Amino acid sequence: MSERRYQLQNDAANRLIAELLDVAAVPADRRGFYHQMLTTVMKLHEDGALTGDLKITNTALKELRYAYKVFTPYRGVRKVTVFGSARIAPGEPAAESAREFGKRMVEAGWMVQTGAGAGIMGAAQEGAGGERSFGLNIRLPFEQEANPWIASDPKLITFKYFFTRKLFLVKEASAVALFPGGFGTMDEAYEAMTLMQTGKASILPVVLVEAGPKPYWRIWHRWNAGTLVERRLVGAEDTTFYRIVDTVDDAVRDITNFYRVYHSSRIVGDTLVLRLMTPLDAAHVRELEQRFDDILKGPVDQAPGPVGQELNEFPELPRLILPFNRASYGRLRELIDFINQ
Repeated sequence: MSERRYQLQNDAANRLIAELLDVAAVPADRRGFYHQMLTTVMKLHEDGALTGDLKITNTALKELRYAYKVFTPYRGVRKVTVFGSARIAPGEPAAESAREFGKRMVEAGWMVQTGAGAGIMGAAQEGAGGERSFGLNIRLPFEQEANPWIASDPKLITFKYFFTRKLFLVKEASAVALFPGGFGTMDEAYEAMTLMQTGKASILPVVLVEAGPKPYWRIWHRWNAGTLVERRLVGAEDTTFYRIVDTVDDAVRDITNFYRVYHSSRIVGDTLVLRLMTPLDAAHVRELEQRFDDILKGPVDQAPGPVGQELNEFPELPRLILPFNRASYGRLRELIDFINQ
């Protein structure tokens, strides 16, 4: 990343930034990123940024930095984010299901992360236990003290801004489980779907857990299918981003099965590289090409390990190389389901 393309108007200040990077011994492969970040901070000064804007930027950057630090030791562990109402009482069916879900996901080798509040969040945290969970709290004038199962744990992070908190609730997740909730839960459900629909987040399993005698998510789905799809405001395939389940068993099974063959993905140039637990046989690849030719620009290939320009992550895993045309990420979710079969 070139340092010369993005500089301050003051040449002396540019030299001081370069000297600071030298003194701090910033590695060459990361130097460009640090140079641009420092330059951006000082460009706020050149632009005459308002004090209020500086406060937002300063707080957001601090929150990002601290959250990165907390999550880094656990990057190799899959995590499921649990969303749901803070107002649901501990003895209600939804809370009991969330508690059992947290327990079951930890038994499956996962960690659990929630918004650290009461209700569904507290129940899932209780089931998972503080050692195997994260709490991403938000400072509010009401309703949002950290639940006792995460309150004293170093993996509790308290955010001022929703946007930084929501970033990590999705960024660090390998799956999302939603229980009944209010405006916040609806917001989080649609944000997860929007990020996948637009290719701004990796495809991951999203389970909507029904709990209690009255339907909740099926009513929500009727709105999606009967209004949004019918009026062509979203594609029919976009409803494949989520699964409605009736039991904790189904929720755990749906999440873990998503990673039965599929492992992860990486965009490399114009190609989408899928990391797999095992390679596909030739017949399976041919059938995949036929079923999903509407989202492929050419033939599918395989490789025994990382391809050119790909970071050397998971070098032991075989690759499926997709010339994905990015026409429909809902269809890409269906393709991953086909692989897992």
